Amino acid sequence: MRHGVDGYKLKRNVSARKALLRGLVTSVIDQERIITTVPKAKAARPLVDRMITLAKEDTLHARRQAAAFLMTPASVKKLFDKLGTRFGQRNGGYTRIVRLGWRKGDGAELAKLELVGTELVKRAAERAKRREERLKAVQEGREHEGGDEPEES
Repeated sequence: MRHGVDGYKLKRNVSARKALLRGLVTSVIDQERIITTVPKAKAARPLVDRMITLAKEDTLHARRQAAAFLMTPASVKKLFDKLGTRFGQRNGGYTRIVRLGWRKGDGAELAKLELVGTELVKRAAERAKRREERLKAVQEGREHEGGDEPEES
């Protein structure tokens, strides 16, 4: 019987598994989405959720716990400054696993592990960028039109 035995071994010893999961969690927090294999995504998901729950507390002790697990100070800062406030009203379910298909080289099933709401943030950023480009193009077009007319006259 497997009473109290949980988690995934991922065919690694304890230190290698811990390092792998710390790297995956740090990457998810930094980039808000990663592509990895399905078992690795399933293993990292509860850890990402735990980090975001810590960020919602936003105490010194929670910051130190997150800093002890995450690999970069920038990821700790982003976790508490941006992600903690973004998921402040949400009770769990901060991540999503989307299956992508099979990897060509070894046939491993790939999945995208992403934070919920990331697509909205990304879409909004893309819209803002396109809007700025359009405004800039319009302004440049007007400047060129205004500049061309006196030269032709």
